[in-house]
Amino acid sequence: MKYARLTKEQFEELNKEFINFLATQSITADEWQDIKANKPEVAEEELDVFSDLVWEGVLKQVNYVEHISPQQMHLFYFAEDHMHAIAIKLSNGIDITTNAGYDWLRENLMDDNVEFLQAKKDYSDDRNADKFELIKQGGTITKGDLFTYFNKLIN
Repeated sequence: MKYARLTKEQFEELNKEFINFLATQSITADEWQDIKANKPEVAEEELDVFSDLVWEGVLKQVNYVEHISPQQMHLFYFAEDHMHAIAIKLSNGIDITTNAGYDWLRENLMDDNVEFLQAKKDYSDDRNADKFELIKQGGTITKGDLFTYFNKLIN
């Protein structure tokens, strides 16, 4: 498996798509029940293949990922040939994952305790795997509002 298996909830949400996936492989509902009961390793493989297909489709459309921890914010934009990262680091112990901490950051962007960094990095051989790695490390797929805001602010 290239990415990660979907959760039970995600499979339930994508039930129709999974049925269509099985149908493309000429697996009927009765055959699927038989596979699950008598060939669990084959069932596991089918779940993994479907999960990878779903992840591939999602990752192809991801343009922004953000990861926010108590004293740091990492914002990523996936350009055509590289990823652009903006990092905001606080050195005063304020927790920007709280409403009060985030409000403090917004009101004190030029404070000496706030540091802005940015970098560009080329993709590895697999652009989607690079995106997935950031998500696996706790990143969240977003529409890019924070990235756009901070990119305008510092550039």
